[in-house]
Amino acid sequence: MDALLASLRAAGEPTRLRLLALSAHGELSVTEFTQILSQSQPRVSRHLKLLVEAGLLERFREGALVFYRIASQGESAHFARTLVDLLPQDDSALNRDLQRLEQIRIHRRERAESYFNQNAAEWNRIRQMHVPEADVEKQLIKVIGKNSVETFVDIGTGTGRILALVADQVKQGIGIDQSAEMLAVARAYLEQENLKHVHVRKGDMYNMPFDDQSVDLATVHLVLHYSLDPAPVIKEAVRVLKPAGRLVIVDFAPHQEEHLRTEHNHLRLGFSDAEMKKAMKAAGLSPGKTHSLAGDPLTVNIWQGTRQLVH
Repeated sequence: MDALLASLRAAGEPTRLRLLALSAHGELSVTEFTQILSQSQPRVSRHLKLLVEAGLLERFREGALVFYRIASQGESAHFARTLVDLLPQDDSALNRDLQRLEQIRIHRRERAESYFNQNAAEWNRIRQMHVPEADVEKQLIKVIGKNSVETFVDIGTGTGRILALVADQVKQGIGIDQSAEMLAVARAYLEQENLKHVHVRKGDMYNMPFDDQSVDLATVHLVLHYSLDPAPVIKEAVRVLKPAGRLVIVDFAPHQEEHLRTEHNHLRLGFSDAEMKKAMKAAGLSPGKTHSLAGDPLTVNIWQGTRQLVH
């Protein structure tokens, strides 16, 4: 009863109702809210604070920016979604807000495209050294399987492509990355794909912002070679996995392309099957079958492990 009353009080104000409606369409920063609503930042921040305290919105920091989105769990989250669904589709104020939101999204896509184009040449050179990405993704989907997944995390999400790839079978998906530029690319891509149940966060693969045993499936897609030692990354991934949760790693087999270290900041020139399985076992995973996709000169391996049940 108290939680419901708090939610009703928080939502029962025109500006806060508009903020709630906008948040149902994706993640927005305080600055973006002020641009859409044409209100001062202090005023918008106060309204957002009340909505967060009532459990209707979630707040998270990404460097110097703070983003908000509609709550995803709990009774207040259900109330928030129900309230948004009840809003009239023909309300002129809400429709103006959505038109301004689309302008924000266009601006995001333009910035993301600019960054992507600046770096596309380097990424394409690496892609040409291994099997086509479509083949890697096809095999990855086979390894993951077709069963539905409650909570999914993509570690080092980059463009957000893996989030989109598994979106149809996950209830909630989160991608983490350290690069603000890559997060902007991923956020714009996921918005363009209209995927509202998967989103991205700024996060460190050595210290992820997730509770112990809270994730059903985690992937690390072509990211581990930026770490000197795979063991700490795998150990941190296992920390957040539920018992019987799964970790799937996509990365290169050992190679001699030294220029990837000097020109692209790869700290490791691939990983042997023995090293990966040893690290998995040490972290508490039961390794599964390794799948290899041979390329010239880079071979892509897909490793998988299941968190052991605690008896």
